Amino acid sequence: MSTSQPKWKRIVLLILHQWLIFGIGLACLLAYLFPNVAKHGGVIRSEYSILYGAVAIVFLISGLSIPQDKLVRQLFNWRLHFLVQVTSFLFIPALVLAVVHAILAGDKDGRIDRAVLAGYIFTACIPTTIASNVVMTRSAGGDDAAALAEVLIANILGPFVTAGWTVTLLPASEEFEVWRDQDGDLTSMYREVFKQLGLAVLIPLAVGQVVRFFWPERTAHVIQKYKIAKTGTVCLLLMIWVTFSSCFATGALEDLSTETVVFVVLFNIALYVFLTAVCFSLSRPPQSLCTRTKIGRWHILKQTPPEEAIAVCFCGPAKSTALGIPLLYAMWSPVDLFLKAKTSVPVLLYTTEQLFVAHFFVHAFQWWKLRLERLRSSECEEAADDREAELEGPPSACVLEVPNQEEKHAPAS
Repeated sequence: MSTSQPKWKRIVLLILHQWLIFGIGLACLLAYLFPNVAKHGGVIRSEYSILYGAVAIVFLISGLSIPQDKLVRQLFNWRLHFLVQVTSFLFIPALVLAVVHAILAGDKDGRIDRAVLAGYIFTACIPTTIASNVVMTRSAGGDDAAALAEVLIANILGPFVTAGWTVTLLPASEEFEVWRDQDGDLTSMYREVFKQLGLAVLIPLAVGQVVRFFWPERTAHVIQKYKIAKTGTVCLLLMIWVTFSSCFATGALEDLSTETVVFVVLFNIALYVFLTAVCFSLSRPPQSLCTRTKIGRWHILKQTPPEEAIAVCFCGPAKSTALGIPLLYAMWSPVDLFLKAKTSVPVLLYTTEQLFVAHFFVHAFQWWKLRLERLRSSECEEAADDREAELEGPPSACVLEVPNQEEKHAPAS
C-alpha cells in the first residue's frame, strides 16, 4: 500500500512545476523595489547586458538545436508567413483600431487615458517578439524553426512598416494631434534596431548552425544531457525584469487613472487569448471547410501540421518590446518624456502579460499535441488490425479473387 507524499514535498513539487509563474512574480517584485537596477540606462545597463546578452543566448540555443534543412524549409513556407504576418500587421491593427474608436465613442469624459489609446494603436503595429515565442514554441513541442523564420521576417519588416502604419491609423481628432505630428529622426533607431538584430539574433544563430553542421551528434547529445534549452526560459525572466523595471522607473503607471489601469490589464489578457484562438482557427480549420474551399487542386484553407500551428499561435498574437520601445521613443522624440512613458504602457504591459498567459498555453498545446498523437497511433493500430484481418480471412474470399487476377493479367481482346 503506497503512502501519500509529505505536504512539504508536494509544495516543493508544485513550485518546481510552476517555477516560471513564481519567477515572473519575483521579477516584477524586484522591478518594483529596485527599478533603477534593470531599467534602460540603469545599474546593469540592461539595454546591452540583457537585451543583447539574453537574446543572443536564446538564438545561440536555437542555432544549436535546429537542423539546417528544417530552418531553410521553413524560410520558404509561404503559407506560414502569410498566416503570421497578415495577423500581426493587418488583422491586429484593424481589431485594435475598432476597439479604440468604440472607446472614444462611449468615453466622452476621457476616463481612459488618450496616451494609452495611442499606445495601443502603436502596439498593434509592431512586429512579433524576438525571443519569447521561439522559447514558448519549443517548450510546447511546436516547430521552433517555423517560429524562428517568422521572427526574422517580422523584425526585418517591422522598422519599415510600423511608423507609417501607426500614424495612418491614429484617429482624426484633436486629442491625437500630438502623436500624428511625429517628426522624429528614425535614422538612429534603424541603426540600433538592425545592430541588435545582427548582433543578438543573426550572429548567434549562425554560430549555432555552424557548430551543429560540423558536430551534429555531439551537439544534440550535449543539449539533451544538460537541458540547455531550459536556459532560454531563464532569459525570458530577465527580459520581464527589464520591462517592468523601465515601467516602474518612469512613474507612468502611478499617474494613470484606476479605470485606465484596470482596462489595460484586462484588455491585454482578453486580446491575447482571442488572438490565439483566431490563429489556431486559421491554422487548423475544420477538415470539412478545407474540402469545400478549393479552387481546382489548390486549397484556400488548409490544416497546417500541429507543430506549425503551435508556432503560428505563439508568433501571431505576440508583440516585441525590444523593437517597440526604441521605435516609440525615436518616432516621437519631440513629445514630452512623461507623455512618451504613458504611451509606452500598453507595449510594456502587453508584452509582459503575453508571457504570463503564454505559459498556460504551453501546457494546453502540449496536451493537445499529445492527444493528436494518441489518436493517430490508435488509428494506425486499427488500420493494422484491419489489414491482418483481411490477410487471415476465409478461404472463399481468396478463391473469389482468383478470376479477378486472371482477368487482370489476361491480354486485351
